[in-house]
Amino acid sequence: MRILSEAEVHEHLDPVGLISDLESAFRDRFPDFLIPTRLHFDLADGVFLVMPCCDRSGKALGMKLVKVQSDAQCSDDRVHATFLLLDPRTGSPRLQMPATYLTQVRTAATSILATKLLAREDVTTLGMFGAGRQARAHLRLLRKVRNFTRVLVCALDPVRTRAFAGQMSNEVDLPVEPCDADTCAASADVLCTCTTSSTPLFDGNLLRPGTHLNLVGTFQPHAREVDSVTVKRSAIAVDTYDGALAEAGDLLIPINEGVISRDHIRWDLHELTKNTPSARTHRDQITLFKSVGTAFEDLVAAEQIEKSLKSKSNQT
Repeated sequence: MRILSEAEVHEHLDPVGLISDLESAFRDRFPDFLIPTRLHFDLADGVFLVMPCCDRSGKALGMKLVKVQSDAQCSDDRVHATFLLLDPRTGSPRLQMPATYLTQVRTAATSILATKLLAREDVTTLGMFGAGRQARAHLRLLRKVRNFTRVLVCALDPVRTRAFAGQMSNEVDLPVEPCDADTCAASADVLCTCTTSSTPLFDGNLLRPGTHLNLVGTFQPHAREVDSVTVKRSAIAVDTYDGALAEAGDLLIPINEGVISRDHIRWDLHELTKNTPSARTHRDQITLFKSVGTAFEDLVAAEQIEKSLKSKSNQT
């Protein structure tokens, strides 16, 4: 077994390449995989997650282990993860890698894939709730699939929000402006929620027709970043039906309220990638992608890292 460092994961994981890897994997490989709903273990200071994934044909096997702390002083320290890429024949670990950065990148790459397939081509304003690692990862990648001319960011800590805006403006060469929640929701063409909030961040009536949303911050049935109005107004996609219907409070709460039914969810990512070039039916349609994350996405990222490691080894 080879144990990778965080620096090696950064070196060998290609965020832009992962977008296309995920697209082809969800389109072509996803039906052949067994992806159990992840196990949640409640701890005194958070939750521990176990996320296995395997190919029915015995060609791929992996598992992610995640500790999510509820009392982390900084949101960037909230998640700590490890991924094991296993030999599918013996079950023995082939690669062990820290997976915090991997999780950030695969989550953002999955949102960008959904944005590519659902958002209008002529979007100009990106709205971002949150100023942590996920917000940074999303901002870095979203400009690869749409030509944004400005970014609005809203987060709880004004000092941190201003620092995020200044840093990211320089990094992505776009104006990044701090704003309040109403302005962010009402002005964005593409809106990403990358927070730890368990209650809605904005009034769904503020959303403009034609907005696309990526919701990535919550993964528990009692927590949500958007209200039932937002969900009812939206055509909804999820990464997997099983994961969303077990964990996505953004959807489960309005379902339990009777605001929407299970049939309101139109696509998973396999269906979305097969429904090319776009699932959007009209310009004013509000689309929403709810991600709770899946080990399948982690496995695709780990496979890319292993391929890069082998390529570099062959070159030397």
